This record gives sequence, structure tokens and C-alpha cells, in this order.
Amino acid sequence: MQRSLKWLAVATTIGMILVLLGGALVTKTESGMGCGRSWPLCNGQFLPSEITPELIIELAHRLVSGSVGFLVLILSIWTWKVIGHIRETKFLSFLSFFFLVLQGLIGAAAVIWEQSDFILALHFGISLISFAAVFLLTLLIFEVDKKFEADKLVIDKRMGFHMISLSIYSYIVIYTGALVRHTNSSLVCRDWPLCINDAPALPGNLYEWVQMGHRTAAAIIFIWIAYVTYLAVIHYRNQKVIYWGWIFALILVSLQVISGAFVIFTRLNLYIALLHALFITCLFGVLSYFLFLLSRSRKNNPL
Repeated sequence: MQRSLKWLAVATTIGMILVLLGGALVTKTESGMGCGRSWPLCNGQFLPSEITPELIIELAHRLVSGSVGFLVLILSIWTWKVIGHIRETKFLSFLSFFFLVLQGLIGAAAVIWEQSDFILALHFGISLISFAAVFLLTLLIFEVDKKFEADKLVIDKRMGFHMISLSIYSYIVIYTGALVRHTNSSLVCRDWPLCINDAPALPGNLYEWVQMGHRTAAAIIFIWIAYVTYLAVIHYRNQKVIYWGWIFALILVSLQVISGAFVIFTRLNLYIALLHALFITCLFGVLSYFLFLLSRSRKNNPL
């Protein structure tokens, strides 16, 4: 496999992570209107005359997203030509570029026309699909040389069910987390893990319901991944990619929960909040890889 294609794939994957973290940074710092109601220009100017921190953050995010968009397009075309004979290549190439363009259009619409928080919360999840496609393309490029034959894996129906269900459910967790950010509900509950505030009670308003809904969803995915990791340790010790994949997933979801708690304890420390977004991005990438393995594996009877 061409070394330059590998370098491009790695650079594009890292670039997609920067796009996701940049979007989270824009939301966390409330810089979405840093360039006013103008897109792609900033306040209608090619070179803005009045510079503010919010403008720098928003403009930097636009520039990074645009640059990575070109990398994704080049990667899609290049992989289509070089490894287009591999069945997943064309689908992943299309998926990576289509959803990156879609998230850009949603971002532009959010600037030009005011959008509800429930619509804006979709932005991060759409970007994640593009990231996952680029990530899988990168793994595909590297696996060609190593000749890793995923079709030799044997994944039983129970494990297959968990892989599919957890991938879908993780998207719900991601959406609720994005909704917490966009509704400014991050610190509406000053305690963790419960929302006690002045006295223990059920959530009393929309913001508390959003916050506690996300915490509940996060607790469920942590327990679920811990259980599936237990199954992998017991039944998949000889299939290292499954065995270590679930252990890595458990580490990531644990870091996700811990960083979520510290977001509350530190009263929304920006660096911890960005780590929180990074961990869920990596976890979604791992779950997407499981789906890739499942699509190629041989199935047998449930254990």
C-alpha cells in the first residue's frame, strides 16, 4: 500500500478529531455567533476588522473544517481508486464525505437562521458518522498490508446483538450529551451522580431532565459495556481483536464517566469538557469498528 495514502489517512483521521473537538469548543465557549449571522465570511468580511476571542474560535473552526473537508474528499477519491475492489471502500468513501458536507451545511444554517437546541444537538452526531467512516477507511488501508482477515473471526449471535445495539444506543447517549451542551444544562445539577441541589427530588424543570437523562443514559452504557467486556473476556480470549477491543471500550467509557463527573466538580473546566468529547469520539470509533468486524465475520450458534 502506498505510504503517502497511509499518511493522508492518518492525517485526515486526526483532522476529523480536531473538527469534532473544535465544534465542542465553539459550543462550550458560546462562540457560535462569533462571526455574526454571516457564512462563510465573518461579519460579511474576508478579513474581519474587529477581532474577538469568539470570532477567532469560530473562524478557526470553519477553517479547520474546510481544510479537513478537502482532505476527506481526496482520501475518498484516492481509496476509491486504489482499494475500490474491497467491498466497504466505496460505501465508506461516500459516507465520510457526505456526512462531513451535511454537518457543514447544518452549521451554516445554524449561523444564518436560528435553530432550536434539539436540532443543533444533531450536529456533533453527524460529524461523528463522518469521523467513523474516515477511521474505518484508515484501518482498511492499513489492514490490506497486514492481511488481517476479519472473515475468519467467529462472532456468535449474542455478541453480534450487543455490538449492533450498543452502537445504536451510543448515538442516543451522544445526542443527550450534545443536548446538555446546547441547552446550557451542564451545571444545572451541582451534585453528581444525583441531582440533589438543595434537596433530593425528581428533576423540576426541562434543564434538570436533560442533565439527568444524559447521566442515566451514560450509566446504562457503562454497565452494558462492562457486561459485554465480561463476555469477551470469558468467550473471546483467543480472538484478540474482540478481546482487547472490548477492554479498550471499557477503558474509554470509564474515562468518559469520570471526565463527566469532573466537568461538574470543576464547574465546567474547558479542558476536561474537551476530554469528555474526545473520549466519546474514540468510543464511537471502536464501536463502529466492531460493526465492521461483525459484517465480515462468520456467525455461529449463540454461546
